Amino acid sequence: MEEKKNRLVVQKYGGTSVGTVERIQEVANRVIRYRNRGDSVVVVLSAMSGETNKLVGLINEINPNGSAREKDVVLSTGEQVTIGLLSLALEAKGCEARSYTGTQARVMTDNAYSKARISEIDGSKIKEDLNLGKVVVVAGFQGVDAEGNITTLGRGGSDTTAVALAVALDADECQIYTDVDGVYTTDPRMVPEATHIPKLALEEMLEMASQGSKVLQIRAVEFAYKYNMPIRVLSSFDDGDDGKSTLVTREEDIMEEVLVRGVAFNRDEAQLTITGVPDQPGVAHKILGPISDANIEVDMIVQNIGTDGATDFTFTVHRNELDQAMKILEETGKILGAKKWSSDDKIAKISIIGGGMRSHAGVATQMFEALAKENINIQLISTSEIKVSVVIDEKYLELAVRSLHEAFNLHEA
Repeated sequence: MEEKKNRLVVQKYGGTSVGTVERIQEVANRVIRYRNRGDSVVVVLSAMSGETNKLVGLINEINPNGSAREKDVVLSTGEQVTIGLLSLALEAKGCEARSYTGTQARVMTDNAYSKARISEIDGSKIKEDLNLGKVVVVAGFQGVDAEGNITTLGRGGSDTTAVALAVALDADECQIYTDVDGVYTTDPRMVPEATHIPKLALEEMLEMASQGSKVLQIRAVEFAYKYNMPIRVLSSFDDGDDGKSTLVTREEDIMEEVLVRGVAFNRDEAQLTITGVPDQPGVAHKILGPISDANIEVDMIVQNIGTDGATDFTFTVHRNELDQAMKILEETGKILGAKKWSSDDKIAKISIIGGGMRSHAGVATQMFEALAKENINIQLISTSEIKVSVVIDEKYLELAVRSLHEAFNLHEA
């Protein structure tokens, strides 16, 4: 295969990176440095820091129960401001630029307002501008459905836009600029001894994102994993382009196989339990089917072994969707003749993740031992080839993270 002479990079900048006029000017300078190296650059932007929250506040003042379609129309405007401003900043510095909203960039999505999924991107117009030597600046977080309605992708959706664009344009790399200089073994704000990870497998990052790591949005990593698109996480606050970063890439591109790569956690979940339901085929679908029909994502699921023809069923959802899920579960419980149903929003999920867990036994036991030493009770357990997750009482979260980080010697990673 003939090697490309010039690279095509897609760069995404988050809200803090474009939070002020000065920050936007700094982004423009960085983009121009890449252009001067001979790279073609597509930039994906979030709204200015705090802008989306301000728009949500305005919506709630006017009509909090209004249609999801109109809410997306409002929420999509934040990115339109930043793409225009950055394009103007680039023009002022002698660099030709062209801004695109999600609709103009032909980011096609389904019609699930506020959490739409990208189905395809027609990159032909963007490629035309790139071939003319322009920098293309695209609004993240938004797209358009088949009927021409504006949609938004949910919190963190600009990451997804960037990776999807990188795939559609066959970019060499997708760079995610944020307020941290890469991925760490856990959140350094909770564990100051957390260490920087220079290279990470896409599968490991997928697990870390799904288990609560906030560095990259889960759907963005899913896109990258599916299409083998390398992601580089960098800090937009580093002066030069030679600072620390984390390259998230194919597993075969990583030489060393680390047993446990990091500890991820999530405070945003709630647990629902329904007890005394008939222990018969199809009961899980009867419980979770209505939850899924309401577009509520379920994470961990545990069904107990049935006794006397009845069983108990526990699952977790995002805390913001607890009330809605609980109403649905109550209706289901009445239909099934369940004994009772309950919820708990004072839980936290904590996970250990590492590609090396495939070939090493006893990792879960080591995790359970570390938690037991701190008298931390485990409520739910979920495992995969490279991950072990547990649900615990939220008040023990920080203690649990610190003890696991130490138990697996991640401060020495």
